[in-house]
Amino acid sequence: MVYHQLFFLGRTPVSMQRRVITFSRNVFLPLTTVCRNRCGYCSFRTPVQAGCLMSPADVEQILTRGAQAGCTEALFTFGEHPEEEPGFDAYIHAAGYATVLDYCEAMCQAGIRYGILPHTNAGILTYDEMERLRQVNASMGLMLETTADLPAHRGSKGKSPEVRLAMLEDAGTLKIPFTTGLLLGIGETVADREESLVAIRDVHRRYGHIQEVILQNFCPKPGTVMAAFRVPTTDEICATIRLAREILPREVAIQIAPNLIDASLLIGCGVDDLGGVSPLTIDYVNPEHPWPAIEALKTLVGEAELRERLCIYPQYIEKGWYPPVLQPLINRLGQTIKAGSR
Repeated sequence: MVYHQLFFLGRTPVSMQRRVITFSRNVFLPLTTVCRNRCGYCSFRTPVQAGCLMSPADVEQILTRGAQAGCTEALFTFGEHPEEEPGFDAYIHAAGYATVLDYCEAMCQAGIRYGILPHTNAGILTYDEMERLRQVNASMGLMLETTADLPAHRGSKGKSPEVRLAMLEDAGTLKIPFTTGLLLGIGETVADREESLVAIRDVHRRYGHIQEVILQNFCPKPGTVMAAFRVPTTDEICATIRLAREILPREVAIQIAPNLIDASLLIGCGVDDLGGVSPLTIDYVNPEHPWPAIEALKTLVGEAELRERLCIYPQYIEKGWYPPVLQPLINRLGQTIKAGSR
């Protein structure tokens, strides 16, 4: 069966119907750029220094502007376990918080007050930490990246495939609607990509919580160890999308980042979603790649229908896999999107 020629309504395939490609309108909030990992491709990480922590006032200003711009998702991210870096504690304490997790929780609560659903991607978290953040998040995420042991992750203990898969398992146990994905072109083989997709599929089969899998192409950054690394071709990405569609259950969306690659060349390969796109903030992980304007997304998807979504997918709303505090906001934002008022 050629999956990308079908649009699925619920679980029923309906052929000869216009495809739907989704996206989320978001704001990107990097609470800190301090990180314990030393990935060979990363330019997001900075040393502990002035400005390494986004102030509460700056967060609230972005949330205010995001709400005015009609954003429905607040993507909270930060370097993994920043407290392990000497000197970071002084910055988080000066902001009035004991830990970065306390700070993240408080900013998620602020997002809810401003009418934007929080989605947190903070690297490796324990079961208890995820259970805590689950109370103030509509969904959460962690990129698996790869199941292979690669030089790109040397000096990055948080990038152990076993540790990351264990966190995906914990998220499933906690019934957290979850985003994960692969980073393509960091030294893995085609066999590694297949193994990684199978691992994600198997976790989802046990818990049913993986709502989307990002297939993100590596983009070399000047000044990094991998600045001269080969970039994967569009054909390679397309082949990986097709492989993912064969391996992953149909209810798991396949996502690409439209600021990192020409999405118009990949929609026909089996893409379902364009991820979070911000009308307000930059992609702080890939700042050299601006987001396309939301109106431009309609051109990128070609003959398909572009449809806005929330950061929690409909099937998880139906299951009630969200904290009670978010129900009024999920209902209101869902109705706004459904009404097509934006």
